[in-house]
Amino acid sequence: MKYYIIAGEASGDLHSSNLIKELQKLDNESVFRGWGGDLMKQQGVDIVKHINEISFMGFIEVIANLRTILKNMSICKKDIMAFKPDVLILVDYPGFNLRIAEFAHNVGIKVFYYISPQAWAWKQSRVKKIKKVVDKMFVILPFEKAFYKDFDYSVDFVGHPLLDSIENFNNEKLDKDFVKNNNLDSRPLIAILPGSREQEISRMLETMLKIIPYFKEYQFVIAGTDKANSSEYEKIIKDSDVKIVYKNTYNLLKNSTAALVTSGTATLETALFDVPQVVCYKGSYISYIIAKNVIKVNYISLVNLILNESILAELIQSEFNEKRLREELSVILTDAGLRTKILRDYTELRKKLGGTGASKKTAERMLTYLKN
Repeated sequence: MKYYIIAGEASGDLHSSNLIKELQKLDNESVFRGWGGDLMKQQGVDIVKHINEISFMGFIEVIANLRTILKNMSICKKDIMAFKPDVLILVDYPGFNLRIAEFAHNVGIKVFYYISPQAWAWKQSRVKKIKKVVDKMFVILPFEKAFYKDFDYSVDFVGHPLLDSIENFNNEKLDKDFVKNNNLDSRPLIAILPGSREQEISRMLETMLKIIPYFKEYQFVIAGTDKANSSEYEKIIKDSDVKIVYKNTYNLLKNSTAALVTSGTATLETALFDVPQVVCYKGSYISYIIAKNVIKVNYISLVNLILNESILAELIQSEFNEKRLREELSVILTDAGLRTKILRDYTELRKKLGGTGASKKTAERMLTYLKN
């Protein structure tokens, strides 16, 4: 079969690559084309546009790049028509993907959506469009099935693919000499995960670095996403006492005592490596005000959302400052009782996520639906 798959962010690239791997095992005549990143490309996908060209975050940032986004949509529609796929698989990235879903539905192409838009957080009106233009939705968070049921829309809960990614890492890519191989010293590690987009890095990293002098007994290490963007990190790091490792986040987390994490998929990854963390977020002022008025959830981190409890400290906007960050990091480093509770809650988190096998389960169900 011919599959056209669209992922617009680093996490989508990761989850798409694992799904593609499982589809290839089940369909030896599979052909893939789409929009994504290096991981999808490694699985043999013919990449039309790389995620580095299409990833925009925040209300203001999207408006500022609207001409580029509209041009990309036009390119995508024409490319889909030329490729003539048996199915369009959309992975998260709702602002772009829901418009492409509507187009594909209107021209008679079957549409599968893997990793639901966060309609439960804001824009619940999106569910009406999803019901109309998406043939099948595959969700990865345990509360999403019940959410869609309230709108009389049946979805498949397949478990969270991060469990697969981390299991694959432990089996295939674990670096037992990570500290030595990256010229790190013997102090306990604190991981800094400032995000994957330039916008995030520029907003988050400087404040994260300011607290380093207060924790001299620890070694801070930044999880860099791409060495090609090293200048972006270096202009912020300057003379800070910090190291950086590129494209090796899981090995860094495996060796870390604590972490400072920009809100997103990384908070869940950090939790699944049993690393106590402080969750951080800062957007443009206007984007934040808009989000504050439309978002309907009590937490921003996936860990707190899934457990429906304030397990992790969340420093949002003005709360994300040097003083508060220093206080929260100090607590998770020194309060043994809190660390024990966080790790116990992480165990409960794993249970709620449904176990490993999400990518395989999704691939099997997709092929079943395609054949029926």
